[in-house]
Amino acid sequence: MLKHIFESKHHSRLFAKGDIKYVILNLLQSGPSHGYEIIHSLEQHFHGFYTPSAGSVYPTLQMLEDMGYVSSSVRDGKKVYVISAAGTRFLEESRDTVIRIKNHMLHWQQESSRDELRDAYRELRRMVRLVDRKTQHLSKKRLAEIKDIIAAACNNIENIIDEEG
Repeated sequence: MLKHIFESKHHSRLFAKGDIKYVILNLLQSGPSHGYEIIHSLEQHFHGFYTPSAGSVYPTLQMLEDMGYVSSSVRDGKKVYVISAAGTRFLEESRDTVIRIKNHMLHWQQESSRDELRDAYRELRRMVRLVDRKTQHLSKKRLAEIKDIIAAACNNIENIIDEEG
C-alpha cells in the first residue's frame, strides 16, 4: 500500500494527466515494443527514479489501440504494439505538447542524474518496501515509533534543502 502511494505521488509530479500517451507513442516511433519494454525504457531513461506502473501503461496502450493510434499483434506470447500512421499524425499535430513533454523529461533527467541523489532515492525506495512488507505484525506503539523516525528524517531533509536554497 505505501509503495503504491509513493509511486502515485511521484508519477503525478512527473507527467501531467494524459501526457503518458504522448510518451508511449513517441517511444513506439523507435520500433515495436510490448508493455514491459515501454516500462523498462522509461525506467532506464529516468535512471530508476521513475517507473510507470503497469496499471497506467497497459490501459493507455489499449486506449491508443482503440483510437487507432497503435496496432498490436502477438509475438512470442507477448502483445507487441506498433505506432500507426494515425498515431504518427497525432504526434505531428500535437508537436507543441510533445516538445513540452520532451523538454520536461530532459530537464528532469539532467536535474536528477547525480549519483548521490540516485543512491538516496534507492534507499528511500528500500525503506518504503521494508515498511510495506514487514510492519503488519507490529504494535501501534512500534508503528508510531517508525512514523516518528520517518517524520524526523523528513524534517532533517527539509532543513538540509532549506539551508542550500
